[in-house]
Amino acid sequence: MSHHTQHTHQILRLCAAPGWGPVLIARAIATLGSPGAVLDAPAERLRTVPGVGAERAKAMVDSRPTSGRAADGELERAAAAGAQLVAFGSTDYPPLLAQIPDPPPVLYVRGSWDPARLDRYPIAVVGSRRSTAYGIEQTERFAHALASAGLAVISGGARGIDGAAHRAALRAKGRTLVVLGCGVDRAYPDEHADLFAKVLELGGAIVSELPMGTPPVADNFPARNRIISGMALGVLVIEAGEGSGSLITAQQAAEEHGREVFALPGRVDSPTSAGCLRLIRSGGAVLTISPADILDALAEPARHHFYGTHAARYAPIPTPDAHPTPPPNPPQPPQPPQPERPATHQAILAALTEPRTLDQLAQATGLEPGALRATLTILELQRLIARQGTRVIRQLHG
Repeated sequence: MSHHTQHTHQILRLCAAPGWGPVLIARAIATLGSPGAVLDAPAERLRTVPGVGAERAKAMVDSRPTSGRAADGELERAAAAGAQLVAFGSTDYPPLLAQIPDPPPVLYVRGSWDPARLDRYPIAVVGSRRSTAYGIEQTERFAHALASAGLAVISGGARGIDGAAHRAALRAKGRTLVVLGCGVDRAYPDEHADLFAKVLELGGAIVSELPMGTPPVADNFPARNRIISGMALGVLVIEAGEGSGSLITAQQAAEEHGREVFALPGRVDSPTSAGCLRLIRSGGAVLTISPADILDALAEPARHHFYGTHAARYAPIPTPDAHPTPPPNPPQPPQPPQPERPATHQAILAALTEPRTLDQLAQATGLEPGALRATLTILELQRLIARQGTRVIRQLHG
């Protein structure tokens, strides 16, 4: 058993203990040092973990004789469905999601998965299942523009706004992630089976923390929503009624996860706009009327995420010079063809036949100033461009 598989197996064994959820598992690993240490600890030692009393400590100890077989079975079921398991603490676990107070111990994933490379700039798009024509139109507008700018679009795969966000990202030839409130071997709602198949075909991913075969019951969705906001740099809310799941996701993103929240204004007499308008009025979300508003606001969080300082993003942003050049990587196996670079990236790079000012680039590409600045930030982080005074140049190795 490889180290990676052993780590995943240990996490699955922890999940098998009755009464042990994401918060306690994360605390136990932080307190005792590793999943293996939690599995080996006697009950007295387990009780030193905050929130673990005698009953839960006993439940963990009592689960050990059978938890290994349970973990084996889950690994086999996932493999049979073409899914991989990504355990908390592993190198391929989403770094932003690991920051939240209750990170899922295990993610079940179907599709292309490499968060460090594919999902460096993720944005969540959420909204009402009972969306209006206006809501669908604006979702398509925003999701298409954001995906075209190179952001991964995350949503929940539901009817209405979610489905529109996924479809628009696919039309933009961008990446989209579906976070389900059921097992990844199920399609919910049923009518989105073709959409989910297209997501997988075009390089996206389907994600859940729930074991294989788990049905889509109502109690699963609040926990699902924390994954949507936890994986993203920011959350865009398009149409949310009072008390809706989308509104709760936005509040959780801002208050518990420290994420940027954006809300689209709608008709003042529409119930589907009530939640967005309240978020804007209370200062809980940024009034958003253009995709450029989001790209501009996320430029700084994206820099912190790139340099691994997102958890402490109110500290000064490090500069590239502060990071020594990493040692050469060992030879890697051939990789599949990479998706085509977003059109906005191509337009900027094509315009940089010589050093240009921001005004010259805006004229050459037709991009709005906010979108131009944000896209330049992404290209700079990817070391495809550099700044020389007031001008931008293309890096020779890009």
